[in-house]
Amino acid sequence: MENNLEVSGLFLEIKQLIEQSKNKIAISVNSEMSLLYWNIGNRINRNILENKRAEYGKHIVAILAGQLHTEFGSGWSEKQLRHCLRFVDVFPNFQIVSTLSRQLSWSHIKELIPITDSLKREFYIEMCKMDKWSVRTLRGRIDSILYERTAISKKPEKTIENDLLALKKEAKLTPDLVFRDPYFLDFLGLKDTYSEKDLETAILAELQNFILEFGSDFAFLARQKRITIGDDDFYIDLLFYHRKLKRLIVIELKLGKFKHEHKSQLELYLRWLDKYEKQEGKNTPLGILLCTEKNDQIVELLELDKSGIHVATYLTELPPVEWLKAKLNKSIEESKNRLFPKKEENNEQV
Repeated sequence: MENNLEVSGLFLEIKQLIEQSKNKIAISVNSEMSLLYWNIGNRINRNILENKRAEYGKHIVAILAGQLHTEFGSGWSEKQLRHCLRFVDVFPNFQIVSTLSRQLSWSHIKELIPITDSLKREFYIEMCKMDKWSVRTLRGRIDSILYERTAISKKPEKTIENDLLALKKEAKLTPDLVFRDPYFLDFLGLKDTYSEKDLETAILAELQNFILEFGSDFAFLARQKRITIGDDDFYIDLLFYHRKLKRLIVIELKLGKFKHEHKSQLELYLRWLDKYEKQEGKNTPLGILLCTEKNDQIVELLELDKSGIHVATYLTELPPVEWLKAKLNKSIEESKNRLFPKKEENNEQV
């Protein structure tokens, strides 16, 4: 019996060594593959630039793809070479590529290189690294317009840069990188007429999907949590804890349009939690107020961010993606224009 226990322990140790070695080999192979593709793209790019003719570039890529296909097989198509060229265009710095290749696979990188907005691309890189997204998850996040729905996208560029830098260098996650607007709740199956109780019940029935939409670091704590202040009882719709933010998160559900009186209700809940429920070493609780409609100018005038409140809309049925993308881009632009109105150009002759 004792010998069996010794062998069992030895087996687990050796198994761990083998798995660690396999992971290191996989990372090394993936890194070399990505660096190879970058070097190929860089070499082709230099050849094309030396000739300074666009038509020559198209011609040489096609010929080269045919030769490589003959020599090495179907993995070396013209499309693959264009991926290599785009890789160099998007990431011209070899040192950055060398680091990135050890963190993300070539399949991840292929999903990222079509993104033209550098801040948007950096957002997906850092979130992918932090949450260890699979390629499928990354693709899904991009397709669901995650960046445009995240609060950070409506902030000034310098703020976005600083938040992403803090995430990259210090693994520091800010609420603006977590909170979204709108939230996609189409998986709840709610259509036509439903009550707040129906909405809450549907969320709990689909809690796993709800957490996937809000973020994997949300941990469910309570439904209709009662808080007593004097002789009065109040009930928090949903209470979560966010592991990386180290905060309690209140989620209040509203069927209609956001109203300014909702602010005082949620502020009361947050102050109570901060005083009676927040544990030592944890951060101040935050609130998310989910509604079907809101006036962004009213939300900004109320300065809800100072109270730790994020107002967001939710969709139980999804509109066409292109329409939604256009609407979100317009919302981002309007938000930034309100924060930093453009100065009128002075066309007077001096």
